[in-house]
Amino acid sequence: MSESSAALTGLLARAAEGDADATDELAAQVYPTLHRLAHRQLNAHRRETLSTTDLTHEAYLRLFGPRALEGLENRGHLYAAAARVMRHVLVDYARRKNASKRGGDLQRVTLADTDQPNGELAVDILVLDAALDRLQQADQRCFRVVELRFFGGCTNDEVADYLGVSVMTVKRDWRKARAFLYADMDEPS
Repeated sequence: MSESSAALTGLLARAAEGDADATDELAAQVYPTLHRLAHRQLNAHRRETLSTTDLTHEAYLRLFGPRALEGLENRGHLYAAAARVMRHVLVDYARRKNASKRGGDLQRVTLADTDQPNGELAVDILVLDAALDRLQQADQRCFRVVELRFFGGCTNDEVADYLGVSVMTVKRDWRKARAFLYADMDEPS
């Protein structure tokens, strides 16, 4: 375990015990990574109207909310939790956007608002989320690989270390998961 990984693990333990100083220090160390992950996620979905900062802040609030750090033992757990939180933030945002498109959240629209995207991405995120749920049911490890690589921004080496498998296994699971998701999302509903 690297020095920074060991230090982060120590901060996690202290923060989970309620040490406010450790929580503040942990947040300061993790926030830049959350911002980088949010930027990466939103770049993958260029038409999204949610900003990198909005996604980062929402993920931060959920990740560092009351009792949210309990059970996180190390850097890998922390970034897996961050990946999961970002996925949920994006899905919640897409659902709200979809609901408002259907009249669930009627608002006055001005001409300045008309340059916003038409919401096609919201459906894509929801389809991906449903496919990920089915992948999780079919193969938990492949699901974790996707969650850590795609949403968590982890490298194959980091995923292998976190899951306790070889890098070749991670690569194989990544290919298998991608094939599953492409086939699942390509099927008509």
